[in-house]
Amino acid sequence: MKVTTYFSAAEAEQAEMQGCTAVVIDVIRATSTIVEALANGARAIYPTVSTEDAIRLANSLGREDTLLCGERKGLKVEGFDLGNSPLEYVADEVGAKRLVMSTTNGTRAFAAAQGADRVLAASFNNLGAVVRTLRAGNGDVAVICAGKEGHFALDDALCGGLVVDGLLDGADPERIFLNDASRAALGLARQLRPDAELLRRTAAGAALVEVGLGDDIPVCAEFDRHDLVPEMTDRMIHLPRTHR
Repeated sequence: MKVTTYFSAAEAEQAEMQGCTAVVIDVIRATSTIVEALANGARAIYPTVSTEDAIRLANSLGREDTLLCGERKGLKVEGFDLGNSPLEYVADEVGAKRLVMSTTNGTRAFAAAQGADRVLAASFNNLGAVVRTLRAGNGDVAVICAGKEGHFALDDALCGGLVVDGLLDGADPERIFLNDASRAALGLARQLRPDAELLRRTAAGAALVEVGLGDDIPVCAEFDRHDLVPEMTDRMIHLPRTHR
């Protein structure tokens, strides 16, 4: 198994994904929010890169049971139903709804992963379930950290490193080949324990605090909050039937 880590969506866009399972990570906050939404009964999430594409898609799906969701610079897009805060995605809001989502970094990472054989969404909130799913599968793994505006983001790299560490746990190290970014992420994950305080000090966390959304950070920092693995097929993120 080859495990290749990308530290930003921009980096992953240039890569060949065919033949691998891609794991998309945007801890603060898209994949944390996606996990929360599906745990609370959302039917599916449709990631789009632009807000214009999100509006067009939501209108074509039918607005009676479709919510427009997303952010720019951390804040809810004007005219959208929900932002990108996991605290917004409660059952009363998202239950049985389709969500069309556009975020600054996370949905771009899903677009970069489209060529992979399988695409999973990961965060600290569902880390254990993702690692178990990967260990039960075959083939190479691409860990796609969304990053922050095209650059490295510590929160995503730490989560990616923990995915790599989970894959190595108990495995024959001679049968798992890591690229340099995977080794770097692994080293970070073995040195730092992500918690809410650490996430607040990251660039993404500090930006969130600055716009008054710091209450999201403890949720994003919670390990194994949910035992589920969102999967994207045909540009739609949903729960496999085994989770329903």
